[in-house]
Amino acid sequence: MATTVEPSAPAPTAVRARAAISQRTLRNDRWWLNPAITAGVLLSFVVYATWAAFQNADYFARPLISPFYSPCIASVCESARQGAQHGVHVPTVGIIGTWWSISPALWILIIPLTFRFSCYYYRKAYYRSIWMAPPACAVGEPHSKYTGETRLPLIMHNLHRYAFYAGLLLNMILTYDAVVAFRDTHDRWGHMSVGTLVLVVNAVLLWLYSLSCHSCRHIVGGRLKHFSKHPVRYKAWGIVSKLNQKHMQFAWVSLIFVGLADAYVRLVASGTIHNPYIF
Repeated sequence: MATTVEPSAPAPTAVRARAAISQRTLRNDRWWLNPAITAGVLLSFVVYATWAAFQNADYFARPLISPFYSPCIASVCESARQGAQHGVHVPTVGIIGTWWSISPALWILIIPLTFRFSCYYYRKAYYRSIWMAPPACAVGEPHSKYTGETRLPLIMHNLHRYAFYAGLLLNMILTYDAVVAFRDTHDRWGHMSVGTLVLVVNAVLLWLYSLSCHSCRHIVGGRLKHFSKHPVRYKAWGIVSKLNQKHMQFAWVSLIFVGLADAYVRLVASGTIHNPYIF
């Protein structure tokens, strides 16, 4: 009769305590460089956009208008005044009328700033660089607890999907501004200046940034169980998915260029530089 041998229980292993490290990280490379550059660029844009928005001048030089001040929602905006001086009607929304004496850009910038602030990529960018949660891999963050996006102000990120639609409307307006820029200072069509190219490139970059957005990808191809039953949406989803791979690049390039577009129009409007015409 065979004898059954009971398997022996494994010997208990000693529980090793976690090493007590007082430093935030043991990394000796320049891990702080990338967060510092990101924070520097973001804060520089915020400072410039705030300064430009409060200027309330030098944002229109026929036929160019700064993207920070378009559409013209104040009935006293500079483009309307110059249009009246030249005997040309310039479309003015006039939503806020004459009672608002401060810059109309303070209203307009709400849309793009909300869209970018709640953008999935920009969350990653400023979480790591400004909020430092965490600033880099294997680097401890200075916060004692994590509350996520369930409280103010981070709960405002839920506005992203709605800001996306408002951003598309703003893109269409800026595209219209780029088309209008194919005129000369006397409103004759068929002319192109350096300012025309600036506004066209700015509009294209903003469209690429918006269409590569994660929300756009979900809107185009989300909630579908069978792509085969929706060939048009599947094709569009494939295009948006390819753009989405470059979303980070589009985010940075469009952010920097929209500031450059405002600076160019500002320099032309103030008479600092001349807007040369190509034809």
